[in-house]
Amino acid sequence: MRQLTYAEAIREAIRNEMRRDPRVFILGEDVGKFGGCFGVTQGLIDEFGEELVRDTPISEEAIAGVAVGAAATGMRPIAEIMFMDFVTVAMDQLVNQAAKMRYMFGGKISLPMVIRLPEGGGLQAAAQHSQCLEAWLTHVPGIKVVYPSTPKDALGLLISSIRDDNPVAFIEHKLLYNLKGEVPDENEPIPLGVADVKRPGRDVTIVATGLMVHKALNAANELAKEGIEAEIVDPRTLFPLDKETIFNSIKKTHKVVIVTEEVKRGGWGGELAALIAEEIFDYLDAQIVRIGSLNVPIPFTTVLENYVIPNEIDIINGVKSIL
Repeated sequence: MRQLTYAEAIREAIRNEMRRDPRVFILGEDVGKFGGCFGVTQGLIDEFGEELVRDTPISEEAIAGVAVGAAATGMRPIAEIMFMDFVTVAMDQLVNQAAKMRYMFGGKISLPMVIRLPEGGGLQAAAQHSQCLEAWLTHVPGIKVVYPSTPKDALGLLISSIRDDNPVAFIEHKLLYNLKGEVPDENEPIPLGVADVKRPGRDVTIVATGLMVHKALNAANELAKEGIEAEIVDPRTLFPLDKETIFNSIKKTHKVVIVTEEVKRGGWGGELAALIAEEIFDYLDAQIVRIGSLNVPIPFTTVLENYVIPNEIDIINGVKSIL
């Protein structure tokens, strides 16, 4: 095992696949000499050159469109959108083109492209640079949505995403880039659609995504001091979803709290709550609790941003409300 940051793990996965497959290339704003807005692509241009590490104009529409065209004609592009908020500009390319092409051509073509999407608050980046929009993408058939919470998961899941023959939205929480963790010495893929139990427990299941996984783990440690053992399940892939691992945990604990940073209204967490209610309702001993950001644009000031985004106290209170 070795220690890498979340950002280093993503860069390692990209480098691994570019060395392995000459069809893989990366494009986006400032991904070249500047090394990416968050430093994730540093050094790649020195190894692979400007043909495979391509700086683009400030046009998310063009970035996504080039990726779709390149994937349709045999390449394996990795497109970086500097902030997930601006995926809104590229929705036609992703929703109406990338997600549909394989179906419209009767499976005769594949669309092997990854679109990297840094998301989340905590940096005082305000309303237009802090959103979590994963529900927009999981709503669309034809797109896989991946959301790693650790360096190990980021490395293995990105390798699998690049090798996949379908469009993959790869979400990266900005506050995780400096997180260090152990990763295997060998760069091995982690299959998409397989959840991970980050902490075993008996009293309540907490399903959390991205940065919220770590807040849930912190909350679980505090709850344990009071004799409450929470099991933390990280889906890792929002679609395809590993219902079996999540459901098995709930069947054991009979209680569930869903924690995501997205705005609670209309979020992916609501879809998960609906699946649980539809398919394993009889195993529940209490109502499903959802915890998400408040239904407002993300504020700029620190005190207001911290108020809007879920924290450990919110998770602890959510758990205690059903015990």
